[in-house]
Amino acid sequence: MSGRRVVITGLGMVTPLGVGVKSNWTRLIAGHSGLSSVEQLENSSQYKDIPAKVVGAIPRGRATENKYNALDHFEAHEVRKLSKFIQYGLVAAKEALDDSGWVPVSETQKERTGVCVGSGIGSMDDLYENAVNFHEKGYRRVQPLFVPKLLTNMAAGHISIRHQLLGPNHAVATACATGLNAIGDAARFIKDDYADVMVAGAAEGVIHPVAVGGFARARSLSTKFNDEPEKASRPFDVDRDGFVLSEGAGVVILEELEHARARDATIYAEVAGYGLSGDANHITSPNLQGDGARRAMAQAIKFAGIEAAQVGYVNAHATSTVLGDDAENNALVALFEHSRPDLSVSSTKGAIGHLLGAAGSVEAIYTVLAVKNGVLPPTLNCNHPGNADGSGKYIFNYISNKAQQKTVDYALTNSFGFGGTNASVCIRRWDD
Repeated sequence: MSGRRVVITGLGMVTPLGVGVKSNWTRLIAGHSGLSSVEQLENSSQYKDIPAKVVGAIPRGRATENKYNALDHFEAHEVRKLSKFIQYGLVAAKEALDDSGWVPVSETQKERTGVCVGSGIGSMDDLYENAVNFHEKGYRRVQPLFVPKLLTNMAAGHISIRHQLLGPNHAVATACATGLNAIGDAARFIKDDYADVMVAGAAEGVIHPVAVGGFARARSLSTKFNDEPEKASRPFDVDRDGFVLSEGAGVVILEELEHARARDATIYAEVAGYGLSGDANHITSPNLQGDGARRAMAQAIKFAGIEAAQVGYVNAHATSTVLGDDAENNALVALFEHSRPDLSVSSTKGAIGHLLGAAGSVEAIYTVLAVKNGVLPPTLNCNHPGNADGSGKYIFNYISNKAQQKTVDYALTNSFGFGGTNASVCIRRWDD
């Protein structure tokens, strides 16, 4: 990588644990769950025939309670024009920019500030509604803004327009690796001198009967704990039976180091390395030995200029699926069994479920806060780490159910997606 170093100076998020980084982190470390039953949704009757009954929905309510009400953030006419994932992306981006204190004023500052915010799916709501309207009532019932509300790059587009950011305007769509690829790609833009500051992350607003039904038909979702939603997402646990579909957004402000120093910005951590790879195996199933995941992690470590033994914590992608968690664990064993057998590993999806495209950016924020604060978040419901059939080596510290105090100089955060796409980012604790 080039000599330009990239640091993180702002954080913003909307997740099933609530709106805002502070409340998210407090609840995560306290072991709270953001998962709930579809029975609590306004359109709960539409889920009646779907066997999976647990989701990670953004809690609706007052902003003073760190809950989400679109009218707290947008005018009524804007709400009608902005699909859910765009709203979440805008809210997270504003928090991150406010947190960073970066407000580009001059034309040059605006041209040197860009956006890289993606989405895995975009707006399922608008796709469904307009398809039904067209089928039942014809062309004139299709919304004029249907396409702009649907496109996966429109969170980035709206962020760029709202904040008048004239630098790179980029969007990633790599399924469940989207958010982490967005951060890694944005870091490269800064290293390659396309920009000095990047707004980076992802947003997803896909809780919809068709989406839940589609993943349920693929037998990807948990069904065993419908009556106990908080227990449904259980990464690495022997009783895991699928993931929980969730929504939200995570956005970070990436900044060239000397640019951040010149304005005396608060620095959370450094993006030290970025790795990515392809499984070339199957459209939905990973290589069971985790070879692609291992190569992505090894590449992130290489570009960070460190050895595997220096990594103290991994925020795993681990979604709570039988095969996926085992494959990632096999990758961790292959990479760290001899160099770092005391490795700490956790998956924060136990608390928030799987935010699809937004998962990687949300989990990157949790990783940054873990490294900064010396507190490693727990893997909820990981009571007995292992594979259901007893195979595989589960040898690490999986931070089961309770957060742990630990100083970590380097951490990895992983994201993997359908199509066999893998990403890993190495985060360095900032102590300068």
